[in-house]
Amino acid sequence: MNSALIIILLFLVAAIFLGIRSTKGKDMNLEQWTVGGRGFGAILVFVLMAGEIYTTFSFLGGSGWAYGKGAPALYVLIYISLSYVLSYWLLPVIWKYARDHKLVSQPDFFVSKYKSPYLGVLVAAVGVIAVIPVIVVQLKGLGIIVSQASYGAISMPEAIWMGAISLTLYVMISGIYGSAWTAVIKDIMMLAVIGFLGIYLPFHYYGGYGPMFEAVNTAKPGFLKFPEQGLSVSWFISTVILLVLGFYMWPQVFSSSYTAKNAKVFRKNAIISPLYTLMLLFVFFVGFAAILKVPGLSGGDVDLALLRISIQTFDPWFIGIIGGAGLLTALVPGSMLLMSASTLLAKNIYKPFAPQASEARIARLAKSFVPVVALISVYFTLNGGTTLSTIILMGYSLMTQLFPSLLFSLKKNNFVTKQGAAWGIVAGIIVVAYITISGSTIGTLFPSLPQQMKDINVGFIALLINFIVMWAVSMLTKQNEAGTKVC
Repeated sequence: MNSALIIILLFLVAAIFLGIRSTKGKDMNLEQWTVGGRGFGAILVFVLMAGEIYTTFSFLGGSGWAYGKGAPALYVLIYISLSYVLSYWLLPVIWKYARDHKLVSQPDFFVSKYKSPYLGVLVAAVGVIAVIPVIVVQLKGLGIIVSQASYGAISMPEAIWMGAISLTLYVMISGIYGSAWTAVIKDIMMLAVIGFLGIYLPFHYYGGYGPMFEAVNTAKPGFLKFPEQGLSVSWFISTVILLVLGFYMWPQVFSSSYTAKNAKVFRKNAIISPLYTLMLLFVFFVGFAAILKVPGLSGGDVDLALLRISIQTFDPWFIGIIGGAGLLTALVPGSMLLMSASTLLAKNIYKPFAPQASEARIARLAKSFVPVVALISVYFTLNGGTTLSTIILMGYSLMTQLFPSLLFSLKKNNFVTKQGAAWGIVAGIIVVAYITISGSTIGTLFPSLPQQMKDINVGFIALLINFIVMWAVSMLTKQNEAGTKVC
């Protein structure tokens, strides 16, 4: 067993121990397990939400996209920063309503707003379907990190199984408390490791950032600017807008807002968090540095860029530290994703069909769903392909379909009915499914359009159809209700 693997395993043991310790003296009922008794201050809420953002995708996928795509990778930096701006107004409203109505999950919000438990079932189903691919991202990233950092001593499938088992135990025992306290260590480690790599590697291999970009531009002319078609400027802008709208629609991020003590927490975080996002620049610098030093990576292998250049640069003990930091970027968001999916299955899918079930039973059922969701995620991790970034973008296309009905639910005079909200979401999901399966783009659907319009993210079509169906069904159901009252 090499030193890198020993250090990685020590990080794993320390995280599990911290998760167990964090629950000491607490009655881990459903509210404590999922939202921490709504008692988290600004720091814990900040690291929880950062834990959902700075994941194995940020660690591996961000550098992989910089390595494989160049300038279009910057969409990650822009959409996260703009999402924090949106949170300044959006999250305090959601938090206040959730506190007043004692909500513990995202579907609870829709159920309460639209007075429909079955709309909650639909929202929960969408959340579970979208969350599983993101758990796959964490497990796949974990497998890459452990297998590469262990110099092949542990194969990727073995690493994935180890990660899934550890993650399952961690979630069942510690709930949101373990995620929050481990997130503190994870963020410190990530800042240190990514900051160091993003500074050291460009200077070590090229003598600075300027010479690095000059070398990349000489070797691959045009790589550092947006292409004329495909991942062009119009794709970039439209993708950023879609992701900003979908950012807080993820069930684990949405329900993380419930943990805060007061609404000021979100406004403080909205001011600070965009600065924190600048750390992603260092992730991109690592990817750009690897282009000429680790040539030949293509397809899903571009996600190996950060680890490959690190392995050829540093001693095994330091690779262990990098691997340990990467492991935490999978453990924290992975735990919240597992917990969120399991809670949705128990509270918002099972309970509407068994209303007599007690809260204690729902809490036990939620914990029992954790290994089930983990096994399903392992299956897709071992049998799926594609890059981490592609999987994330697909998940966002699904979750963004919740935004129209959420937005209108915040209005005092909401014209959207429960039927309109439900059918709008269903229509959007059907379009996303068709687009994903067929590989369609606006260009293939409407070949006569100008190139700039062809490159617009096809998710806008799903969102537009969602809104049209939501509006039409809402108008129709309101007319029917009015007609019934007259009769």
